[in-house]
Amino acid sequence: MTTVHSFAPIVDVSAHSLILGSMPGIASLDAGEYYAHSRNAFWPIMGALFDAGPSIPYEQRTSILTTNGIAVWDVLKLCTRHGSLDSAIVESSIDTNDLAGLLDEHRSIERIFFNGAKAENSFQRYVAPLPRTLTTVRLPSTSPAHASLSFERKLDAWRVIAP
Repeated sequence: MTTVHSFAPIVDVSAHSLILGSMPGIASLDAGEYYAHSRNAFWPIMGALFDAGPSIPYEQRTSILTTNGIAVWDVLKLCTRHGSLDSAIVESSIDTNDLAGLLDEHRSIERIFFNGAKAENSFQRYVAPLPRTLTTVRLPSTSPAHASLSFERKLDAWRVIAP
């Protein structure tokens, strides 16, 4: 078992929507980048929606997201797990990020989109309620472990984040 730590949020003053994952996987932690696994659909979806696809440098992708009002973070600040799967997270080890603080600092955020069930369930169990009312939507996980949906079906579901 390894204790893993999430990254700082990708956010700026223009953010209106926050995408919350659970915890970066091993490939992301090794690269120091959100959604770095080559089979994760996150960046291909961002490419289809905002021209922020995996073929361009990471800093440019994140800049495109913030320019479009999209922030990215994780519900979990740290946890213990073996491997990358959300199902391997030891529940008793969970510590959450300061989402209330982020939302207080970025009052323009009106919507939270959960990247999969684990992010939403962890938010509901360990974070909610928030100090203000926001629209929340669970989207299908972009993880390669969530292979029951095709890329096209995931993309169709994720279209709700685009203006």
